[in-house]
Amino acid sequence: MDSTKNGIEWIIEILRKDQSPDGSWNYPFETGLSTDSYMIILLRTLELNDEDLIQGLASRIISRQEKNGAWKLYYDEGDGNVSSTVEAYYALLYSGYYNKEDKRLRAAKKFILANGGLGEASMFTKIMLSITGQYKWPSYSPLPIELILLPLHLPINFYKFSVFGRANLAPIMILSEKKFKMQTAKSPDLSDLQTHRDVEDSWVRSAELRSVFSFIEDGVKNLLGLPEQLHIMALERAKKYMLEHIEVDGTFSSYFSSTFLMIFALLALGYKKSDPIILKAIDGILSMKCEINGLPHMQYTTANVWNTSLIGFVTQTAGVSPEDPLIVKANRYLLERQHHKFGDWVIHNPTSLPGGWGFSDVNTILPDVDDTTAVLRSISRVVPNELQAWDRGISWVFSMQNEDGGWPAFEKNADTKLIDFLPIEKGEFLLSDPSTADLTGRTLEFFGNYTNLTRNHESIKKGVKWLLKHQEKDGSWYGRWGICYIYGTWSVITGLLAVSVPSSHPSVQQAVKWLQTIQNEDGGWGESCQSDSKKAYVPLGTSTLTQTAWALDALIAATDKPTSEIRKGISYLLSSLQKEDWTTAYPKGQGMGGAFYIHYHSYRYIFPLLALSHYRRKFESS
Repeated sequence: MDSTKNGIEWIIEILRKDQSPDGSWNYPFETGLSTDSYMIILLRTLELNDEDLIQGLASRIISRQEKNGAWKLYYDEGDGNVSSTVEAYYALLYSGYYNKEDKRLRAAKKFILANGGLGEASMFTKIMLSITGQYKWPSYSPLPIELILLPLHLPINFYKFSVFGRANLAPIMILSEKKFKMQTAKSPDLSDLQTHRDVEDSWVRSAELRSVFSFIEDGVKNLLGLPEQLHIMALERAKKYMLEHIEVDGTFSSYFSSTFLMIFALLALGYKKSDPIILKAIDGILSMKCEINGLPHMQYTTANVWNTSLIGFVTQTAGVSPEDPLIVKANRYLLERQHHKFGDWVIHNPTSLPGGWGFSDVNTILPDVDDTTAVLRSISRVVPNELQAWDRGISWVFSMQNEDGGWPAFEKNADTKLIDFLPIEKGEFLLSDPSTADLTGRTLEFFGNYTNLTRNHESIKKGVKWLLKHQEKDGSWYGRWGICYIYGTWSVITGLLAVSVPSSHPSVQQAVKWLQTIQNEDGGWGESCQSDSKKAYVPLGTSTLTQTAWALDALIAATDKPTSEIRKGISYLLSSLQKEDWTTAYPKGQGMGGAFYIHYHSYRYIFPLLALSHYRRKFESS
C-alpha cells in the first residue's frame, strides 16, 4: 500500500464484502485439529456415519502433518505435540480412510512412542481415550463427584472453579465416577501406543493429591445423608447442572469440549443415543462447522459477537459513519444479543442485573467482560437511542471488578489458590478466572475513552493500582487471552493512558522502552506461543501483522510525534497487509497455555486497521 489512507480503505472494503446478511462477521475461530479429531471419534463412536464430513475432516488432519509424522499446535512448537499427534492418529484410524500400515501413520506412531506413548498425552486426551475404551480410567476419581454438593462457604467447592472449568468438570466427574467407556466394532486398537506400566501413575499430576482428597472427603463427611444417598444426589446435581446450561442450539454453554463430554456423560447416565437432547447437542456442534481452504473445520465455538463488536468499533474509529449500513447492521446484531438472563456469574456477583454480552453467536447466559466492553465501544456513538442497553452494560462491567482491583473474564473473585493442589493439568487456565492485565487494561481503556472516567474514580484507581503492581521486571505485562506479552503490554499502555496516567509515568516509559527493544529489523514485531508456557517473552523470530499492530498502537498512544520505531512499524504494516504465509495463520489467541491456541481470522484486518487509523488521526490529520 502506498499510504495509510489506501491501507485503511483497502481493509474497510474487505470488511464490507465479508459482512454476513445478519450484520455479523463469522470469520473462523480456528483452534487447531483437536476438535476435528474429536468430531470423527464422536461420530464413529455413536455410529453416525456422515461420510462427507468424516472424509473432509480426515483430509484436513492429514494435510497438517509434519514430515516427522507429528502434528503441532503452532509453527515453532519443537518437533511436535504428543497429545495432538495421538488425537490425529486415532481419528485417522477411526475414520476408516487410513490404516496402521500407511507410511504417514507409521511415522506418527513412531513419534508417539519416541515421546512416551499414550501416558504422555494430556489429561483431556486421556479422558477422551478412556471414554472410547482406549485407556484405563484410574481406580480413584481425580475429583470425587460429591464435590458438587459442597456448600459455597467451604474453601473448595464447585463454584470456586471458573465457569469454563465447571462446564468441563461436571461431565468429566460423571464419566470418571461411572468409569464409562463406549466402543464399536470399528474401534481401532491403540494398545500398541501404551508404554507406561502403571496407568494410574500417568494420571497423577500433584504430590499433594492425597491431602486434597482428604480435604474434600472431610467436607463430604459433614454433609447430611448416607454415602450412597449423597452419591446419587451428586450425580443428579451434575446432570442438572449440564441440562440447565444447554443453549438454544443444543450445545452445553456453546463450547465444543463441554458438549462432547456432556453427550457421553448422558450416555453414562443411561440416556439412549437417540435421545432428543443428545441428537440436538450433535446438531449444535455440527452447526459450528466452518470451511477453511476448502476443507471443513469444527470450531470450538463461534466468534461472531467478538468479531462484530471489534469490527464495528474499529471501522468507526477509521471514519465509517454510525449511520453507514455496515455499522447500523452490526450494531443491530449486537444489541439483539445483550443478555437478559442470569448466568453463573450471579453467584459471586449477586447485586448486579444481567447486561453483558457473550462471545459466540448463540450465547445467552455466559457473558464476559471483554466482549461487553467491546460491544459498548461499537454502540457508543448511538447511545442516546440505546441508553438502557448502554447503562445495563456499564453497570454489569463495574459490578464484575474483583476485590483485588483487576477485572476477570467471566466470573468475579474466582481465583482460589487451592486449585494449584488439585490433580488437574493446566488447572491455572481451566479452573481459575483471575484478574488479568489484558482484561483490566482494556476495561480501563473503555472507561477512560468512552465514559470520561479518570484515575480519580475509585474503581479506576483500584484498577490502575492492580496493573502497576503486576508489571513484569522488564516493563511488559502478561496477557492471558492473547499471545502474550506484546498483547498484555498493548492493553495496559492504552488503558493507563486513557484514564489520565501520563505517558511520562515510569511504568509507561519502561513498557514503551521494552516494546522498542523487541522490534524486529523489518520494523515489525512477533512473539511465540511458547511465551505462555515459559512465563517469559519468547521472540517468534519473524514479524506478524497482528502483533505489529498491537505494539504500534501502544507506541502511537504513548508518544506525541512519530518516532523512527513507529515509522518503521507503519511501513511494515502497509507492505504486509496482503501477505499470506504461516505468520498470518499463526495463533494470536490462547485459551489454555501449552494446549489450546486460537487463530482469529479477523485479527489481520481488525488490529492493523486500528493502528493505521490511530496513526493517521494523530500524526497525519493536519
